[in-house]
Amino acid sequence: MGDFDGLVAVVTGGASGIGAATAVQLRDRGARVAVLDRSYTAVAEPAMLEIPCDVSDSASVTSAVAGVVERLGALDVLINNAGIGAVGDATQNDDAEWHRVLDVNVIGIARMTRAALPLLLRSSHPAIVNTCSAVASVGVPQRALYSASKGAVHALTLAMAADHIKQGIRVNAVTPGTADTPWVGRLLDQAPDPAAAAAALRARQPMDRLVTADEIAFAIAYLASPMSGSTTGTILAVDGGMASLRLG
Repeated sequence: MGDFDGLVAVVTGGASGIGAATAVQLRDRGARVAVLDRSYTAVAEPAMLEIPCDVSDSASVTSAVAGVVERLGALDVLINNAGIGAVGDATQNDDAEWHRVLDVNVIGIARMTRAALPLLLRSSHPAIVNTCSAVASVGVPQRALYSASKGAVHALTLAMAADHIKQGIRVNAVTPGTADTPWVGRLLDQAPDPAAAAAALRARQPMDRLVTADEIAFAIAYLASPMSGSTTGTILAVDGGMASLRLG
């Protein structure tokens, strides 16, 4: 028996990285899992429903949620994990890029929540977990747009928790630090010396290593679990001390 037995979980951006690790964690703990993503080249996990979904498109979101209900019959847990990155200071991304990143990282959460809410209201253990970031509260160079989007996710999570607590829906978020994910890997690959860049990145972490996708997935599952029934409005750091420790 697992703590998610009998529940249906949806993970957006679930085909790779944190989302894929979260989908596996929830499945292994008893959930029936629907993975929503734009493509599935990186996912090959059994016993998971794969549904194409672009969180920046309302019609795509509505269709994907309808597909979850048609195939799995319910929706109890929503993991709003889909997101995209951006590099540069406040001057280095044009208006179109600002709109694109905010559309996916922030409005995408609103779209998914709007589509899922009627189903969550029918659940006996409804929960929403949003993937935020440590950069929502820590200034990191060359991350202006990305930080702005994740700061909005932080605020949105607390507002959603307040809005839906009387309906019995818990809303929380995780704030990962620098994680060992494909996106970070692609950034390192673009450096003049990827190995040196990776070593420097690790050296900047209080724990001298990057956070793993599995560690973040475990935290997401904790927040989503019915065993955490009194936890809502919580922003849980999984950042290796990035936001709270100053060493030396």
